[in-house]
Amino acid sequence: METKNLELAKQLRHELHQHPELSNHEVWTKQHLIDFLKEHTNLEIVDKGLWFYAVYRAGEGKKNIAFRADFDAIPMEEKIDIPHASQFSGISHKCGHDGHSASLAGFALEIDQKGADKNIFFLFQHAEETGDGAAQCVEFIEENNIEEIFAYHNMSGMPFKSVNVIDGTAHCASKGMTIRMEGAPAHASQPEDGANPSFAIAKVIDAIPEFISPENNKGIVLCTVVQVAIGERAFGVSASKGDLLLTIRALYEEELDKLQKNLEELAMAQAEKYGLKVSFSYNDAFPETVNHKESSDKIRQVCEAKGLPVVEMKEAFRGSEDFGHYLKKAKGAMCYIGNGEEYPHVHTYEYDFRDELIETAVELFKGLAEQ
Repeated sequence: METKNLELAKQLRHELHQHPELSNHEVWTKQHLIDFLKEHTNLEIVDKGLWFYAVYRAGEGKKNIAFRADFDAIPMEEKIDIPHASQFSGISHKCGHDGHSASLAGFALEIDQKGADKNIFFLFQHAEETGDGAAQCVEFIEENNIEEIFAYHNMSGMPFKSVNVIDGTAHCASKGMTIRMEGAPAHASQPEDGANPSFAIAKVIDAIPEFISPENNKGIVLCTVVQVAIGERAFGVSASKGDLLLTIRALYEEELDKLQKNLEELAMAQAEKYGLKVSFSYNDAFPETVNHKESSDKIRQVCEAKGLPVVEMKEAFRGSEDFGHYLKKAKGAMCYIGNGEEYPHVHTYEYDFRDELIETAVELFKGLAEQ
């Protein structure tokens, strides 16, 4: 990577880090990235509102491949003393999306200056943290006849600058599930006069271990109780309303769907038994992210050619990633570049993206563009 381009990318990363914005509110971030590309490249820019992409066109009849970076931050305070610390209280880039976007922008500089024999699309995506972004951007794949798409995520617990790959499922599918039950209030001394959701919700919670048992599923299935909110803090009133918040997660989407169905059916049966109304709502829905082996193999080949260390991952991440939406529409793969085995993990106060990963990512992307 050209030294000047690397320094520009690092400076861009620090600027993005100082101005973090939450999912679906990345107005400054998006515009700053567009301004950077307009100032330093001749690439075509396509503004899609909450997100955008840039294009290097090699000509008609050439292969169309894409590279994606996310650019949202998370609601977390910046507590470490760094020169480029977040200027916004309670918001910071503690997942490294500033680094992902800076890497993609640095890659765009290299392609713009040196050319390529493919049409290269640089996709800058909003709202990865909430699962909204890729679901809204996925139209990009068919509209541009994208044949293959790649991305990377920085990840701690992996050797520094190593490229970590896996075939098949790389991230579990997940969603937030809220079960709401409504009955009727009564005096606490006469609970039989009302309809209390407590026992029905308790029955649902009690059934979770069987639903997620390894004996009943092919892959890992998890159901985490996030919150139980029943009734009011009033000792004279029998509870009449209750919410059960769950995060449901599975290696395979079909088993996530089965878990959701089991929970819904049990909740409806318990609601009928206790004379309650029941409703369901869902948030932060993520698909399974399934890498195509052909694309993962290209990552391995580029690493071998460029002398980048490769680590074969033994299992998928439990955490979710909305990149899976793209992989349902086109070939592609996500890989992971190591922050170091002892480096602070993402989403912790001590974490900050390591600038050294930018060059590793750019060289990897350049190799994939050249294949």
